[in-house]
Amino acid sequence: MSATRAFLDKLHPHFAKGGRFEKLYPVYEMVDTFLYSPADVTAGATHVRDAIDLKRVMTYVWIAALPCMLVALFNTGYQANHAMEALGVASAPGWRGAILDVFGYNPANPISDLLHGALYFFPVYIVTLVAGGIWEVLFATVRRHDVNEGFFVSSILFALTLPPDIPLWQVALGISFGVVIGKEVFGGTGKNFMNPALTGRAFLYFAYPASMSGDSIWTAVDGFSGATTLGLAALGGLDGVHAAGISWWSTFFGIEQGSMGETSTLAIIVGAAFLIYTRIANWRIIAGTVLGLVVTSILLNIIGSNDNPMFAFPWYWHLTAGGFAFGAVYMATDPVSAAQTQVGRWIFGFLVGFMTVLIRVVNPAFPEGIMLAILFSNIFAPLIDYFVVQANIKRRVKRHA
Repeated sequence: MSATRAFLDKLHPHFAKGGRFEKLYPVYEMVDTFLYSPADVTAGATHVRDAIDLKRVMTYVWIAALPCMLVALFNTGYQANHAMEALGVASAPGWRGAILDVFGYNPANPISDLLHGALYFFPVYIVTLVAGGIWEVLFATVRRHDVNEGFFVSSILFALTLPPDIPLWQVALGISFGVVIGKEVFGGTGKNFMNPALTGRAFLYFAYPASMSGDSIWTAVDGFSGATTLGLAALGGLDGVHAAGISWWSTFFGIEQGSMGETSTLAIIVGAAFLIYTRIANWRIIAGTVLGLVVTSILLNIIGSNDNPMFAFPWYWHLTAGGFAFGAVYMATDPVSAAQTQVGRWIFGFLVGFMTVLIRVVNPAFPEGIMLAILFSNIFAPLIDYFVVQANIKRRVKRHA
Protein backbone atom coordinates (compact mmCIF):
# COMPACT_ATOMS: atom_id res chain seq x y z
CA MET A 1 0.00 0.00 0.00
CA SER A 2 1.44 3.39 -0.97
CA ALA A 3 2.13 6.05 1.63
CA THR A 4 -0.47 8.33 0.01
CA ARG A 5 -3.13 5.62 0.15
CA ALA A 6 -2.29 4.88 3.79
CA PHE A 7 -2.43 8.59 4.64
CA LEU A 8 -5.85 9.01 3.02
CA ASP A 9 -7.17 5.89 4.80
CA LYS A 10 -5.92 7.29 8.10
CA LEU A 11 -7.82 10.54 7.47
CA HIS A 12 -11.03 8.83 6.38
CA PRO A 13 -12.58 8.33 9.87
CA HIS A 14 -12.30 12.06 10.55
CA PHE A 15 -14.38 12.89 7.44
CA ALA A 16 -16.81 9.94 7.63
CA LYS A 17 -20.20 10.22 9.30
CA GLY A 18 -19.70 11.07 12.98
CA GLY A 19 -16.15 12.38 12.43
CA ARG A 20 -14.92 15.86 13.33
CA PHE A 21 -14.90 17.00 9.71
CA GLU A 22 -18.04 15.21 8.57
CA LYS A 23 -19.34 18.24 6.70
CA LEU A 24 -16.16 18.41 4.65
CA TYR A 25 -16.46 14.84 3.38
CA PRO A 26 -17.06 16.01 -0.24
CA VAL A 27 -13.62 17.65 -0.18
CA TYR A 28 -11.97 14.45 1.11
CA GLU A 29 -13.84 12.37 -1.45
CA MET A 30 -12.80 14.74 -4.25
CA VAL A 31 -9.09 14.37 -3.44
CA ASP A 32 -9.32 10.61 -2.80
CA THR A 33 -11.12 9.72 -6.03
CA PHE A 34 -8.95 12.06 -8.07
CA LEU A 35 -5.86 10.16 -6.98
CA TYR A 36 -7.35 6.64 -6.85
CA SER A 37 -10.24 4.82 -8.56
CA PRO A 38 -13.12 4.23 -6.12
CA ALA A 39 -13.29 0.76 -4.61
CA ASP A 40 -17.09 0.74 -4.73
CA VAL A 41 -18.54 -1.65 -7.31
CA THR A 42 -22.07 -2.34 -8.45
CA ALA A 43 -23.39 -5.66 -7.19
CA GLY A 44 -26.93 -5.57 -8.60
CA ALA A 45 -28.01 -6.88 -11.99
CA THR A 46 -29.80 -3.83 -13.38
CA HIS A 47 -27.14 -1.18 -13.72
CA VAL A 48 -25.35 0.40 -16.65
CA ARG A 49 -21.71 -0.62 -16.56
CA ASP A 50 -18.79 0.95 -18.37
CA ALA A 51 -15.03 0.80 -18.16
CA ILE A 52 -14.81 4.54 -17.52
CA ASP A 53 -16.48 6.80 -14.95
CA LEU A 54 -17.32 10.51 -14.86
CA LYS A 55 -14.04 11.45 -13.19
CA ARG A 56 -11.97 9.77 -15.92
CA VAL A 57 -14.14 11.38 -18.63
CA MET A 58 -13.48 14.83 -17.22
CA THR A 59 -9.78 14.11 -16.78
CA TYR A 60 -9.53 13.03 -20.44
CA VAL A 61 -11.15 16.29 -21.61
CA TRP A 62 -8.67 18.24 -19.50
CA ILE A 63 -5.80 16.28 -21.07
CA ALA A 64 -7.22 16.96 -24.54
CA ALA A 65 -7.12 20.69 -23.79
CA LEU A 66 -3.36 20.60 -23.04
CA PRO A 67 -2.28 21.36 -26.66
CA CYS A 68 -4.51 24.46 -26.61
CA MET A 69 -3.04 25.48 -23.28
CA LEU A 70 0.51 25.16 -24.63
CA VAL A 71 -0.33 27.31 -27.67
CA ALA A 72 -2.10 29.79 -25.37
CA LEU A 73 1.13 30.26 -23.42
CA PHE A 74 3.26 30.66 -26.53
CA ASN A 75 0.95 32.81 -28.64
CA THR A 76 -0.01 35.13 -25.77
CA GLY A 77 3.67 35.74 -25.04
CA TYR A 78 4.62 35.98 -28.72
CA GLN A 79 1.94 38.59 -29.44
CA ALA A 80 2.94 40.59 -26.35
CA ASN A 81 6.68 40.46 -27.12
CA HIS A 82 6.04 41.36 -30.75
CA ALA A 83 3.85 44.32 -29.75
CA MET A 84 6.45 45.57 -27.25
CA GLU A 85 9.11 45.40 -29.95
CA ALA A 86 6.88 47.31 -32.39
CA LEU A 87 6.05 50.00 -29.82
CA GLY A 88 9.60 50.24 -28.49
CA VAL A 89 8.52 49.29 -24.96
CA ALA A 90 11.54 48.10 -22.95
CA SER A 91 9.89 46.38 -19.99
CA ALA A 92 6.52 45.04 -18.87
CA PRO A 93 4.89 46.88 -15.97
CA GLY A 94 4.36 45.53 -12.45
CA TRP A 95 5.39 42.20 -10.98
CA ARG A 96 5.47 40.54 -14.38
CA GLY A 97 8.19 42.94 -15.52
CA ALA A 98 10.38 42.01 -12.55
CA ILE A 99 10.33 38.39 -13.70
CA LEU A 100 10.45 38.95 -17.46
CA ASP A 101 13.39 41.35 -17.29
CA VAL A 102 15.59 38.34 -16.48
CA PHE A 103 14.67 36.48 -19.69
CA GLY A 104 14.14 39.40 -22.08
CA TYR A 105 11.29 40.17 -24.50
CA ASN A 106 12.51 38.70 -27.77
CA PRO A 107 9.54 37.36 -29.82
CA ALA A 108 11.97 35.01 -31.58
CA ASN A 109 12.86 33.35 -28.24
CA PRO A 110 10.26 30.61 -27.49
CA ILE A 111 11.20 30.49 -23.80
CA SER A 112 10.60 34.23 -23.43
CA ASP A 113 7.28 33.86 -25.27
CA LEU A 114 6.15 30.91 -23.13
CA LEU A 115 7.09 32.65 -19.90
CA HIS A 116 5.44 35.91 -20.90
CA GLY A 117 2.26 34.05 -21.84
CA ALA A 118 2.32 31.97 -18.66
CA LEU A 119 2.37 35.11 -16.52
CA TYR A 120 -0.97 36.09 -18.04
CA PHE A 121 -2.64 32.70 -18.47
CA PHE A 122 -1.95 31.12 -15.08
CA PRO A 123 -3.29 34.01 -12.94
CA VAL A 124 -6.54 33.77 -14.94
CA TYR A 125 -6.63 29.99 -14.54
CA ILE A 126 -5.81 30.07 -10.81
CA VAL A 127 -8.55 32.63 -10.12
CA THR A 128 -10.97 30.48 -12.14
CA LEU A 129 -10.07 27.39 -10.11
CA VAL A 130 -10.30 29.13 -6.75
CA ALA A 131 -13.52 31.08 -7.36
CA GLY A 132 -15.34 28.29 -9.16
CA GLY A 133 -13.97 25.64 -6.81
CA ILE A 134 -15.36 27.47 -3.79
CA TRP A 135 -18.86 27.37 -5.32
CA GLU A 136 -18.50 23.71 -6.26
CA VAL A 137 -17.42 22.67 -2.76
CA LEU A 138 -20.06 24.89 -1.15
CA PHE A 139 -22.93 23.35 -3.14
CA ALA A 140 -21.54 19.84 -2.68
CA THR A 141 -21.26 20.33 1.08
CA VAL A 142 -24.78 21.74 1.43
CA ARG A 143 -26.30 19.02 -0.77
CA ARG A 144 -24.18 16.28 0.78
CA HIS A 145 -22.96 14.93 -2.51
CA ASP A 146 -19.55 14.38 -4.07
CA VAL A 147 -17.57 17.18 -5.71
CA ASN A 148 -17.79 16.41 -9.42
CA GLU A 149 -14.89 16.81 -11.80
CA GLY A 150 -17.21 18.64 -14.19
CA PHE A 151 -15.77 21.87 -12.88
CA PHE A 152 -12.29 20.58 -13.71
CA VAL A 153 -13.29 20.80 -17.37
CA SER A 154 -15.35 23.99 -17.13
CA SER A 155 -12.45 25.82 -15.48
CA ILE A 156 -9.86 25.08 -18.17
CA LEU A 157 -12.29 25.74 -21.05
CA PHE A 158 -13.47 28.99 -19.47
CA ALA A 159 -9.90 30.23 -18.95
CA LEU A 160 -8.89 29.37 -22.53
CA THR A 161 -11.75 31.43 -23.98
CA LEU A 162 -10.70 34.66 -22.26
CA PRO A 163 -8.45 37.50 -23.47
CA PRO A 164 -5.05 37.67 -21.71
CA ASP A 165 -5.33 40.88 -19.70
CA ILE A 166 -8.92 40.62 -18.52
CA PRO A 167 -9.27 41.94 -14.92
CA LEU A 168 -9.06 39.03 -12.51
CA TRP A 169 -12.12 40.14 -10.54
CA GLN A 170 -14.13 39.82 -13.74
CA VAL A 171 -12.75 36.31 -14.17
CA ALA A 172 -14.03 35.43 -10.69
CA LEU A 173 -17.44 36.92 -11.48
CA GLY A 174 -17.70 35.12 -14.81
CA ILE A 175 -16.88 31.65 -13.52
CA SER A 176 -19.14 32.21 -10.50
CA PHE A 177 -22.03 33.01 -12.84
CA GLY A 178 -21.25 30.00 -15.02
CA VAL A 179 -21.09 27.56 -12.10
CA VAL A 180 -24.00 28.90 -10.06
CA ILE A 181 -26.48 30.09 -12.70
CA GLY A 182 -25.35 27.85 -15.54
CA LYS A 183 -25.18 24.63 -13.54
CA GLU A 184 -25.85 24.48 -9.81
CA VAL A 185 -29.29 26.11 -9.82
CA PHE A 186 -30.42 23.31 -12.13
CA GLY A 187 -29.10 20.58 -9.82
CA GLY A 188 -25.39 20.37 -10.65
CA THR A 189 -23.35 18.27 -13.07
CA GLY A 190 -25.48 16.27 -15.49
CA LYS A 191 -28.56 18.46 -15.06
CA ASN A 192 -27.48 21.72 -16.71
CA PHE A 193 -29.06 22.44 -20.11
CA MET A 194 -26.40 24.98 -21.12
CA ASN A 195 -22.62 24.70 -21.14
CA PRO A 196 -21.40 26.30 -17.84
CA ALA A 197 -18.13 27.62 -19.29
CA LEU A 198 -19.93 29.30 -22.18
CA THR A 199 -22.60 30.63 -19.83
CA GLY A 200 -19.90 32.33 -17.76
CA ARG A 201 -18.22 33.72 -20.87
CA ALA A 202 -21.52 35.00 -22.24
CA PHE A 203 -22.15 36.76 -18.92
CA LEU A 204 -18.81 38.58 -19.18
CA TYR A 205 -19.41 39.39 -22.85
CA PHE A 206 -22.67 41.19 -22.16
CA ALA A 207 -21.87 42.56 -18.67
CA TYR A 208 -18.37 43.86 -19.44
CA PRO A 209 -18.15 44.25 -23.26
CA ALA A 210 -15.14 46.57 -23.03
CA SER A 211 -13.11 43.70 -21.55
CA MET A 212 -14.35 41.05 -23.98
CA SER A 213 -14.48 42.71 -27.38
CA GLY A 214 -12.71 45.36 -29.45
CA ASP A 215 -9.18 45.64 -30.83
CA SER A 216 -7.24 46.56 -27.68
CA ILE A 217 -7.79 43.48 -25.47
CA TRP A 218 -6.18 40.62 -27.41
CA THR A 219 -2.56 41.58 -26.75
CA ALA A 220 -1.38 42.13 -23.19
CA VAL A 221 0.46 45.40 -23.87
CA ASP A 222 -0.96 48.80 -22.92
CA GLY A 223 -1.44 51.09 -25.91
CA PHE A 224 -1.34 48.31 -28.52
CA SER A 225 -4.34 47.79 -30.78
CA GLY A 226 -4.74 44.75 -32.99
CA ALA A 227 -7.90 43.32 -34.51
CA THR A 228 -8.71 39.63 -34.73
CA THR A 229 -8.91 37.93 -38.11
CA LEU A 230 -12.71 38.02 -38.02
CA GLY A 231 -12.66 41.68 -36.97
CA LEU A 232 -10.48 42.50 -40.00
CA ALA A 233 -12.69 40.39 -42.27
CA ALA A 234 -15.83 42.19 -41.07
CA LEU A 235 -14.34 45.50 -42.16
CA GLY A 236 -12.43 44.64 -45.31
CA GLY A 237 -13.16 41.03 -46.18
CA LEU A 238 -10.41 38.64 -47.17
CA ASP A 239 -8.42 41.49 -48.76
CA GLY A 240 -8.37 43.24 -45.36
CA VAL A 241 -7.06 40.07 -43.70
CA HIS A 242 -4.28 39.66 -46.28
CA ALA A 243 -3.39 43.37 -45.99
CA ALA A 244 -2.78 42.87 -42.26
CA GLY A 245 -0.24 40.15 -43.08
CA ILE A 246 -2.39 37.26 -41.85
CA SER A 247 -2.29 34.06 -43.89
CA TRP A 248 -4.56 31.02 -43.65
CA TRP A 249 -1.65 29.09 -42.16
CA SER A 250 -1.31 31.75 -39.42
CA THR A 251 -4.87 31.02 -38.36
CA PHE A 252 -4.31 27.26 -38.68
CA PHE A 253 -1.26 27.27 -36.40
CA GLY A 254 -2.75 29.92 -34.09
CA ILE A 255 -0.29 32.79 -34.50
CA GLU A 256 -2.88 35.57 -34.45
CA GLN A 257 -4.87 37.84 -32.15
CA GLY A 258 -7.67 36.19 -30.21
CA SER A 259 -8.76 34.49 -27.02
CA MET A 260 -5.82 32.77 -25.36
CA GLY A 261 -6.63 29.13 -26.16
CA GLU A 262 -8.90 29.35 -29.21
CA THR A 263 -6.52 30.42 -31.96
CA SER A 264 -4.74 27.21 -32.99
CA THR A 265 -6.80 24.87 -35.19
CA LEU A 266 -3.86 22.45 -35.27
CA ALA A 267 -3.81 22.10 -31.46
CA ILE A 268 -7.58 21.70 -31.44
CA ILE A 269 -7.39 18.93 -34.07
CA VAL A 270 -4.90 17.07 -31.85
CA GLY A 271 -7.30 17.40 -28.91
CA ALA A 272 -10.23 16.34 -31.10
CA ALA A 273 -8.39 13.21 -32.25
CA PHE A 274 -7.80 12.22 -28.61
CA LEU A 275 -11.42 12.88 -27.61
CA ILE A 276 -12.82 10.93 -30.58
CA TYR A 277 -10.36 8.02 -30.09
CA THR A 278 -11.32 7.72 -26.42
CA ARG A 279 -15.02 8.17 -27.40
CA ILE A 280 -15.40 11.08 -25.00
CA ALA A 281 -16.63 13.40 -27.77
CA ASN A 282 -19.19 12.28 -30.32
CA TRP A 283 -17.76 12.73 -33.83
CA ARG A 284 -21.24 13.25 -35.30
CA ILE A 285 -21.59 16.58 -33.48
CA ILE A 286 -18.22 17.81 -34.74
CA ALA A 287 -18.91 16.61 -38.29
CA GLY A 288 -22.40 18.14 -38.24
CA THR A 289 -20.98 21.44 -37.03
CA VAL A 290 -18.36 21.56 -39.80
CA LEU A 291 -20.98 20.54 -42.38
CA GLY A 292 -23.36 23.28 -41.21
CA LEU A 293 -20.61 25.89 -41.43
CA VAL A 294 -19.40 24.81 -44.89
CA VAL A 295 -22.89 24.58 -46.44
CA THR A 296 -24.06 27.90 -44.98
CA SER A 297 -20.91 29.83 -45.88
CA ILE A 298 -20.96 28.51 -49.48
CA LEU A 299 -24.64 29.44 -49.73
CA LEU A 300 -23.90 32.99 -48.55
CA ASN A 301 -20.92 33.15 -50.94
CA ILE A 302 -23.33 32.41 -53.79
CA ILE A 303 -25.93 34.96 -52.57
CA GLY A 304 -23.26 37.66 -52.20
CA SER A 305 -23.54 41.26 -51.02
CA ASN A 306 -22.33 44.62 -52.30
CA ASP A 307 -21.85 46.21 -48.87
CA ASN A 308 -21.02 43.26 -46.58
CA PRO A 309 -17.60 41.70 -47.32
CA MET A 310 -18.28 38.78 -44.93
CA PHE A 311 -20.67 37.29 -47.53
CA ALA A 312 -17.60 36.47 -49.64
CA PHE A 313 -15.53 35.06 -46.77
CA PRO A 314 -14.56 31.49 -47.83
CA TRP A 315 -15.63 28.44 -45.80
CA TYR A 316 -12.05 27.27 -45.20
CA TRP A 317 -11.29 30.62 -43.52
CA HIS A 318 -14.40 30.31 -41.35
CA LEU A 319 -13.03 26.95 -40.13
CA THR A 320 -9.74 28.33 -38.82
CA ALA A 321 -10.55 31.96 -37.94
CA GLY A 322 -11.79 32.82 -34.47
CA GLY A 323 -13.04 30.26 -31.98
CA PHE A 324 -15.10 28.02 -34.29
CA ALA A 325 -12.85 24.96 -34.07
CA PHE A 326 -12.50 25.29 -30.28
CA GLY A 327 -16.25 25.59 -29.80
CA ALA A 328 -17.05 22.72 -32.17
CA VAL A 329 -14.66 20.31 -30.42
CA TYR A 330 -14.74 21.27 -26.73
CA MET A 331 -18.05 23.10 -26.21
CA ALA A 332 -20.62 21.73 -28.66
CA THR A 333 -19.73 18.14 -27.72
CA ASP A 334 -20.65 18.64 -24.06
CA PRO A 335 -22.50 15.33 -23.42
CA VAL A 336 -24.97 16.99 -21.03
CA SER A 337 -26.15 20.03 -22.98
CA ALA A 338 -25.92 18.59 -26.53
CA ALA A 339 -28.45 16.33 -28.24
CA GLN A 340 -28.45 12.71 -27.05
CA THR A 341 -29.74 10.80 -30.08
CA GLN A 342 -27.46 9.93 -33.01
CA VAL A 343 -29.59 11.69 -35.63
CA GLY A 344 -30.19 14.52 -33.19
CA ARG A 345 -26.43 15.02 -32.86
CA TRP A 346 -26.12 15.60 -36.61
CA ILE A 347 -28.97 18.11 -36.51
CA PHE A 348 -27.60 19.78 -33.37
CA GLY A 349 -24.14 20.10 -34.91
CA PHE A 350 -25.51 21.40 -38.19
CA LEU A 351 -27.52 24.01 -36.28
CA VAL A 352 -24.38 25.18 -34.46
CA GLY A 353 -22.47 25.56 -37.74
CA PHE A 354 -25.40 27.25 -39.47
CA MET A 355 -25.94 29.73 -36.63
CA THR A 356 -22.22 30.50 -36.35
CA VAL A 357 -21.96 31.63 -39.97
CA LEU A 358 -25.30 33.42 -39.84
CA ILE A 359 -24.22 35.47 -36.80
CA ARG A 360 -20.77 36.16 -38.21
CA VAL A 361 -21.98 37.26 -41.63
CA VAL A 362 -25.44 38.74 -41.25
CA ASN A 363 -25.10 40.39 -37.83
CA PRO A 364 -22.26 42.96 -37.93
CA ALA A 365 -22.42 43.45 -34.13
CA PHE A 366 -20.98 39.95 -33.50
CA PRO A 367 -17.90 39.15 -35.60
CA GLU A 368 -17.44 35.78 -33.80
CA GLY A 369 -20.68 33.80 -33.36
CA ILE A 370 -19.77 30.32 -32.12
CA MET A 371 -20.52 31.11 -28.45
CA LEU A 372 -24.07 32.31 -29.10
CA ALA A 373 -24.63 29.56 -31.67
CA ILE A 374 -23.83 26.81 -29.14
CA LEU A 375 -25.91 28.37 -26.35
CA PHE A 376 -28.82 28.81 -28.79
CA SER A 377 -28.49 25.18 -29.90
CA ASN A 378 -28.27 23.98 -26.27
CA ILE A 379 -31.78 25.35 -25.75
CA PHE A 380 -33.10 23.41 -28.75
CA ALA A 381 -31.25 20.15 -28.01
CA PRO A 382 -34.11 18.55 -25.98
CA LEU A 383 -36.60 19.54 -28.68
CA ILE A 384 -34.41 18.02 -31.39
CA ASP A 385 -34.20 14.74 -29.44
CA TYR A 386 -37.96 14.76 -28.89
CA PHE A 387 -38.75 14.98 -32.61
CA VAL A 388 -36.11 12.37 -33.48
CA VAL A 389 -37.61 9.92 -30.97
CA GLN A 390 -41.15 10.65 -32.17
CA ALA A 391 -40.08 10.08 -35.77
CA ASN A 392 -38.57 6.71 -34.79
CA ILE A 393 -41.79 5.71 -33.01
CA LYS A 394 -43.96 6.63 -36.02
CA ARG A 395 -41.65 4.74 -38.37
CA ARG A 396 -41.81 1.59 -36.25
CA VAL A 397 -45.57 1.83 -35.93
CA LYS A 398 -45.88 2.02 -39.72
CA ARG A 399 -43.48 -0.91 -40.14
CA HIS A 400 -45.52 -3.17 -37.88
CA ALA A 401 -48.99 -1.92 -38.87
